[in-house]
Amino acid sequence: MSALKWQGWLVALVAVSGLLVFAPLGLYVWASGGGTPQEEPPRPATQDVRVTGCRVDPASRRVSATVEARGRAEGTGAYVVTVEFRDRAEADPARRAAQALVKVPGVAPGATEYAEAVGPVWPVATVPWCGVAGAEFTPAPTDGPSSSPALGDGLSR
Repeated sequence: MSALKWQGWLVALVAVSGLLVFAPLGLYVWASGGGTPQEEPPRPATQDVRVTGCRVDPASRRVSATVEARGRAEGTGAYVVTVEFRDRAEADPARRAAQALVKVPGVAPGATEYAEAVGPVWPVATVPWCGVAGAEFTPAPTDGPSSSPALGDGLSR
């Protein structure tokens, strides 16, 4: 056999071994989505809400908190915020703090909406602390053909 023939076989052997090594690696990367940018997980809803006011109503002695919710870029939606009422900023693990739920509906992207959370009757001469204990964001349903109202009002005339 000539030297040129051996060089041809050597090139073919290197090409086949390269395919055997790099083809499974390429398939693994392709199947795992390594070549496409991954979607970022949505940020926690607690980053979109905050308590902007905390006061005791003089007539009823109930504590109330003003909650502010900022809209997300994903679209319009509603927040359900758990507000916690304590007598100090640091949580006491031995005591359970009073909580109230407040819903902030229809928050549009970039908009800021407010709601009021009403807590328990507050002891005299005690300054309340109000804070966000948790929050959930629910996107508003999109308007599609299935959500459009039916023709007519269903009443016979």
